[in-house]
Amino acid sequence: MSVSYKKLWKLLIDKDMKKKDLEKAAGISNYVVSKMNKGENITVDIVGRICSALDCTPNDIMEFNDDSK
Repeated sequence: MSVSYKKLWKLLIDKDMKKKDLEKAAGISNYVVSKMNKGENITVDIVGRICSALDCTPNDIMEFNDDSK
């Protein structure tokens, strides 16, 4: 199972934010954003910070894909 952050990137566009703006607002590093660009896992703490900064839920920023199909 893999994770996709496409919803997050779309949300940033809707809020007229850049990834750098997200880093600053959520207090996350460029490394974390790089991991998300690659579809890698991040911690629940980071998901919480992003959701708090963007006033959203985890379902609004990520989704899981079934790789077995």
